[in-house]
Amino acid sequence: MTSRNHHVFDQRAAALADDDHEIYLDDFDDLDDLTDLDGEGSGDRPSYGSLYADGEQLDREERAALRRVAGLSTELEDVTEVEYRQLRLERVVLASVWTEGSLTDAENGLRELAALAETAGSTVLDGVLQRRQKPDPGTFLGRGKAQELADIVAAEGADTVICDGELAPGQRRALEDIVKVKVIDRTALILDIFAQHAKSREGKAQVELAQLQYLLPRLRGWGESMSRQAGGRVAGGEGIGSRGPGETKIELDRRRINTKIAKLKREIKEMKTGRDTMRAHRRAGDVPSVAIAGYTNAGKSSILNRLTGAGVLVQNQLFATLDPTVRRAETLSGRIYTLSDTVGFVRSLPHQLVEAFRSTLEEVAGSDLLLHVVDGSHPDPEGQISAVREVFAEVGGDAIKEIIVVNKADAADPEVLDRLRRHEKHCIVVSARTGAGIDELRALVEAELPQPEQPVTVLLPYDRGDLVSRLHRDGEVVSEEHTGTGTLIHALVHPALQGELQEFAVPAETAAATAATSARA
Repeated sequence: MTSRNHHVFDQRAAALADDDHEIYLDDFDDLDDLTDLDGEGSGDRPSYGSLYADGEQLDREERAALRRVAGLSTELEDVTEVEYRQLRLERVVLASVWTEGSLTDAENGLRELAALAETAGSTVLDGVLQRRQKPDPGTFLGRGKAQELADIVAAEGADTVICDGELAPGQRRALEDIVKVKVIDRTALILDIFAQHAKSREGKAQVELAQLQYLLPRLRGWGESMSRQAGGRVAGGEGIGSRGPGETKIELDRRRINTKIAKLKREIKEMKTGRDTMRAHRRAGDVPSVAIAGYTNAGKSSILNRLTGAGVLVQNQLFATLDPTVRRAETLSGRIYTLSDTVGFVRSLPHQLVEAFRSTLEEVAGSDLLLHVVDGSHPDPEGQISAVREVFAEVGGDAIKEIIVVNKADAADPEVLDRLRRHEKHCIVVSARTGAGIDELRALVEAELPQPEQPVTVLLPYDRGDLVSRLHRDGEVVSEEHTGTGTLIHALVHPALQGELQEFAVPAETAAATAATSARA
């Protein structure tokens, strides 16, 4: 490392320390000592505005400095803590290029990458941050900084480098040649997490499709095993008339992958038909649908459990649940609706996953109301909101009525909560952990659900109490009167229920006469 290399967190660590001494990476045993992606900690996060007022200018010192990002290590010192792990965890070093935004944003991005790496089952040893206008087209970091990264990898004993960005095939190969260990990018890391957590048949097929689409342009040859083979029996030195180049092994692999991709797309399309059928059935019954979406680890499943008692897996982990869950819910007045928990989003979500999970994300586009869950304790909740809305726009969910649900209020900074309330028009603050604000959320959902609009006047016989019950449950009863021939009801209902009540409909004059007769009696 050069003399210009320095720790970017010295000022922050000094502010957090009780006494005035310099804090280095070895002083921390866990990622959570300096960062708090899940909202459980309470560490202060000072502004870098005064320290880095000229952060946008790429001066010589900035460009020459490869920053060691302290506090990323998740290596365990006590070997008894790893008894539950069956395999030796990969030891990784993280590398990121800071091209835009503030230094704090760049640090938060690298910390999120560390959380993703830990979720995938690796031990984060160190992380570096390089300031550049754009990633180097050859080695991502630049050849000189890549060599410095190789020194860090050797010193730490790492076996994997994870880059915070999507690497071109040539960049990955060039960087591997320099650091002499395996190199993967952010997309491959997220795909690996999805592959570990997918449980349903549809989820596994979607993840496999995304992985194959990512792998296809990155196939590479390995010497003689990928060289051209002669066709027919010429390979054995026999035969005339069948000479010529055959199919290379890499071409054969590429063809097999394309065949598999086509098969998976057909299977996912068939599964989508079943999902569409269930959605259409709910629509036919005029059951409103509410979709829960948001950034990963924001607490979507916790809110679903609070509202419905669904018992969905809740874990302080990125992408803990991938398979969509639809549960029946009921408003305070007894109206039935459905709640759908969708896959979580993340900054720079791979486009392969967006395409593969499009059928699942259509739950958002087809809903009547969207609960956009935001982690209030995250260092950059506004960035989370922007990242999620970008994906909404891709799947057609940006036109749905949206409620911003700021979760983890018990661990959030009150100033951050006030800022979100001011900036977002429809915003409510809750805590799924303590239950604070959940009743207000239920009331807000009930108020925002689509209301019945078709006026009807019906005279229901006394033996049709089932229809009276449905009017109270699925419609809005304006008036109800018991007459000598049945129950006279004025109500607002949905078109489907209006058709079922058509045989009991009475003209307004007849209804008035019936009501007057009943009053005289």
